[in-house]
Amino acid sequence: MILRKAKVEDAPAICELVNYYAERGRMLHRSLQSVYETIREFQVVEDDGEVVGCVAVDVFWSDLAEVKSLAVSHEFRGKGLGGRLMQVAIEDAEKLGVKRIFALTYESNFFQRQGFEIIDRETLPEKVWRECLLCPKADACDEIAMIRRLGTPAEASNEK
Repeated sequence: MILRKAKVEDAPAICELVNYYAERGRMLHRSLQSVYETIREFQVVEDDGEVVGCVAVDVFWSDLAEVKSLAVSHEFRGKGLGGRLMQVAIEDAEKLGVKRIFALTYESNFFQRQGFEIIDRETLPEKVWRECLLCPKADACDEIAMIRRLGTPAEASNEK
């Protein structure tokens, strides 16, 4: 298996992977256009030429980014790929100098195992104004807001 930056040719597979879980109510749908527009934000896991996992990091502000579209092919779940993708997302955000990374998710147990804590969605005003107002679930959002502080343990504890 190869973990690498996504390429334009990966967009249909990323879209299919994310929408597989969206159809089951586990994440929000992504259009193929939105994947193409954000392809530079994605990392993928490839197995024998097939994209079997993906994750994106979207920077919102000088100290805040979102991990989004984290998905692993159903056949590859339980093999640690989600954790590997999350680690790559965190490393990417840290390289950019981001101090906090958040997610809106239905998979809170997975994110808690990755060091995230549940927060009030209202503490993420950039997210609310930038994308949530356009979401079909804006008036009845049921996603769980979670955040993780980045950096060394000392730096992270000083920011709490």
